[in-house]
Amino acid sequence: MIAFRQVDARYPFLWDDGRQPAGRWHAAGDGPAHYFADTPDGAWAEFLRHEEITEAADLETIRRQVWAVEIGDALAHAVDLPTRVLTGGPETYARCQRYAAEMRRRGVGRLVARSAALVEGGARGRRVGRGGEEVARDGHVIVIFGSSAEFVGWIAAEDARPPDDLLPRVHHVKSA
Repeated sequence: MIAFRQVDARYPFLWDDGRQPAGRWHAAGDGPAHYFADTPDGAWAEFLRHEEITEAADLETIRRQVWAVEIGDALAHAVDLPTRVLTGGPETYARCQRYAAEMRRRGVGRLVARSAALVEGGARGRRVGRGGEEVARDGHVIVIFGSSAEFVGWIAAEDARPPDDLLPRVHHVKSA
């Protein structure tokens, strides 16, 4: 399976130790936890949401790498949490982290969940041969715990930025 990540080009495309800062599916010290999107739109949306980018003018200044990563075909455990938790802001991370920790205790090494960063149907592709027909689908995040030694990554874009039309499809965190 090929999955996608976007990264600051100054750093490797995956973590290789436990010093990784906490995220939705892992607490500090639980790493490495490798987060992938099932579409390039999802990878970009995660960045836009995290950085609280909501204006098209801000996209002009973004320059990041997009990686296509071969993550293997191991089955991922589908996360069973309410949508409001899956798409919530940082206040929902503790619940997600507890869920992931429990799954890891049960031997699960890979999770798949609805993307917090994309609205429903927010991942958009195109069909060739049908006039460029747009195809919408829900975005997913795949989280893999442990070593990244077997993953192979290819730079799919250098000095890239997300497309302007993605902003309205991002599930932005509402400021309190």
